Amino acid sequence: MISPLANSDFVAHMESVLDVYKMLYDKRFPVVCMDESPKQLIKQTRMPIARMPGQDAKEDYEYSRQGIANIFIANEPLKGKRYIRIKKSKTKKDWAYFVRYIADQLYPRAEKILLIMDNLNTYKPSALYETFPPEEAKRIWDRFEFIYTPKHGSWLNMAEIELNVLMGQCLNRRIDNIAAIRNETKAWEKDRNNKKAKINWQFKTDDAQIKPKRLYPIISS
Repeated sequence: MISPLANSDFVAHMESVLDVYKMLYDKRFPVVCMDESPKQLIKQTRMPIARMPGQDAKEDYEYSRQGIANIFIANEPLKGKRYIRIKKSKTKKDWAYFVRYIADQLYPRAEKILLIMDNLNTYKPSALYETFPPEEAKRIWDRFEFIYTPKHGSWLNMAEIELNVLMGQCLNRRIDNIAAIRNETKAWEKDRNNKKAKINWQFKTDDAQIKPKRLYPIISS
């Protein structure tokens, strides 16, 4: 997506995200980036030819669609940790259950979780109330501060980078069932967490006010 020019709403949300990214690590207030992405389940209709020395593997262009697996990821950039859950859909309820998983399973002792997400209709507190009883929805919501990237600004979400790494290193081939997706992503998650792999994020507020200057509205005197 191309970011809008001279858009005050865009730059306000962008700077709020960048302010969070420059915070020092504090286990009481973990910074967590959340994102999701679909993965098409693809079945081979003809047996591929295995790769021989000096040759590429060969597979037929024909394939059979087997549905969708939806990948939810929570990434804590300062710790070099990421956690994945594979769902069969990406409804508001799927998001609500994933948020509860972040609160209760990943960060049960945190005072407040700073959760950076894309600005989507499904990522709203109302989804919690559509999924859980009111007291449970409020309990979960109180564990978080929701911070949204601007519309057309999903590139500001570090979890999107993690998803791209996952797709490139682990899921860049035909996989035909959700169980295999779960096994593959679990192994990738464990390996990358053991390495404490981190994202080298260098885009800061001062850079935003100088380099993509066209994003800021022009104030007339």
